[in-house]
Amino acid sequence: MQLENIQAALRERKLDGWLFYDFHNHDAIGMRILGLDPKKLTTRRWYYFIPAKGEPTKLNHSIERGRLDNLPGKKLIYLPWQQQHQYLKQILSGAKRIAMQYSPKNAIPYISLVDGGTLELVRSFGVEVVSSADLVSRFEAVLSEDDYQSHLEAARAIYEVKDATFEEIGRRIRAGETPTEVDIQKFMHEKMHALNLLWEDGPIVAVNAHAADPHYEPVEDKCFTINEGDLVLLDLWAKMNRPGTIYADITWMGYVGSVVPQRFAEVFEIVRRARDRAVAFIQERLDEKEIVAGWKVDDACRKVIEDAGYAEYFIHRTGHNIGLEVHGNGTNIDNLETRDERLLQPGILCSDEPGIYLEHENFGIRSEIDIYIKDETHVEVTGERQEQIVPILK
Repeated sequence: MQLENIQAALRERKLDGWLFYDFHNHDAIGMRILGLDPKKLTTRRWYYFIPAKGEPTKLNHSIERGRLDNLPGKKLIYLPWQQQHQYLKQILSGAKRIAMQYSPKNAIPYISLVDGGTLELVRSFGVEVVSSADLVSRFEAVLSEDDYQSHLEAARAIYEVKDATFEEIGRRIRAGETPTEVDIQKFMHEKMHALNLLWEDGPIVAVNAHAADPHYEPVEDKCFTINEGDLVLLDLWAKMNRPGTIYADITWMGYVGSVVPQRFAEVFEIVRRARDRAVAFIQERLDEKEIVAGWKVDDACRKVIEDAGYAEYFIHRTGHNIGLEVHGNGTNIDNLETRDERLLQPGILCSDEPGIYLEHENFGIRSEIDIYIKDETHVEVTGERQEQIVPILK
């Protein structure tokens, strides 16, 4: 736990403290920031208060009094609920404004972990509760150099899988085969295992109309076969199969033929320009010494698609945070599903994945890259950018 840095951040934000609360290991964010073992049995409520200045305080139930022993600070033990309330009021005495894992109106659901009753209890002591969202981005989502290198390692591996998959589709088609989406997914699984990758679900192999569904998942009884003349979307995400590594996440488009049809190419070009606009917008703001909020980047990307006349077909946020999970808890590039006012601070990694989904034309296009705010002056794309649809049989 970065106690001194956390306290400095609290003072910067004019907060009196950060109150962590958990029941049944519900707050995975808090446990990671504090360095607690999520597998350790926890059946009673605990609190940990980090003041902007001074010594933290632990509040544990009597039968789980050692749950926070690895953390610095004085320890209080409660048994009856009345004593819990009494001690919590005592801990917060003098504090007027504190952060908790809370999001006003559930604007950012990743952060909205404290239950309403606990918020009522804390507020009953005359304390204002504000969102810990920016603090979480800083202390949960900012990557170390080792984290970043593990992401780059995963990125190199999944780009290798992507290339091998397009080659395998081409090989099978030339051999007169008609592989299914599931067949190609199984090939990707084998390749990913061979490269010592770890992932949850996926990857997505989506052909023609299935590519118009952003979260289509191939299954045996509903999957399409792949034939010459088909559009193929590959979306794959993974991290290295060892503790503490960071995900990479990409989406590429291919066409089973030697010449990509004009309609596919023109929609891809709009998506590509929108994707690249997001990167350029972040860099422009950094050049002006501004750390930009996620929602502003979404607006800049989305405007390209809106200006091209496809606003209604871009049906998800521009991008999500990436960390220990593929959908991390830091800043998202989003002003559609939520208005993410958190900042894209140095050390934040996000996907950048605009898409146009034309269900009425039986196809969709998405292009996804990962972008890293390397420092206060530079944003970096951590892999190759797709510039045109891959002609698989060329």
